[in-house]
Amino acid sequence: MQQYLNPVFIEAFDLDDAWFQCLNTILEKGYVYKITRGSYEGQRRLEFDFCVVRVKNPAHQIIPIIPEGMSIPAPTDMDYIQRYLSYLLTGTKTATEDYTYGERLVDAKVRVNSGQVMQQELSLNVNQVEEVIKIYKSQGEGTNQAIMEIGMPSDIKLQDPPCLRLIDTRIRYGKLHFILYFRSWDLWGGFPSNLGGLQLVKQYMASEIGVGDGEIIAVSKGLHLYEYSWDLAKTRTMKNNLVIK
Repeated sequence: MQQYLNPVFIEAFDLDDAWFQCLNTILEKGYVYKITRGSYEGQRRLEFDFCVVRVKNPAHQIIPIIPEGMSIPAPTDMDYIQRYLSYLLTGTKTATEDYTYGERLVDAKVRVNSGQVMQQELSLNVNQVEEVIKIYKSQGEGTNQAIMEIGMPSDIKLQDPPCLRLIDTRIRYGKLHFILYFRSWDLWGGFPSNLGGLQLVKQYMASEIGVGDGEIIAVSKGLHLYEYSWDLAKTRTMKNNLVIK
């Protein structure tokens, strides 16, 4: 029997709702496979074939709510997301980091190599966040060119290439909207922190442009739960008796 991918579309009110719905749905519709390359190699992941998550009011509730009495930790908090915002809007990175999302957004660099020896990093001299703001303020809302890119062709050679690849933007109905693409995406911990931080970036950009704060639509063919978080997800969604095969 021929098999086809099973795309999932989730429409949520806010970020807390989006996280809960994704957890609930992946436990029902995700597929299990063994990781042959990547984070937690050799372990299992529960993953959607393809997922689109639309969040209509992401500013309403940014961090996930864990009901009282549930003996599980919150995956993130506002203090962490505020620190993550700084990470997204500066180019600072440590000597051991190949990149950060912030570096790619506001001060992207390319490495010039000779064989296996890194010679230097050359700045591309572009702040994509400020360029997008400038495009909308100076040339209006009628454009499909205001996109910010995280990925580079050379990332294919990295041990840990970026998960977030594209932050596309659109102004429609007086609001700034983000359309995101993640090649791979940890649903338990990464999803709420990533979207919380990106929501704050969007709010900043909308304020600078002079428009309202809009929706987030996130797309991924790799939204997943690592095996260590399966029981956490089952507890949060009250599916403790669910057996994942």
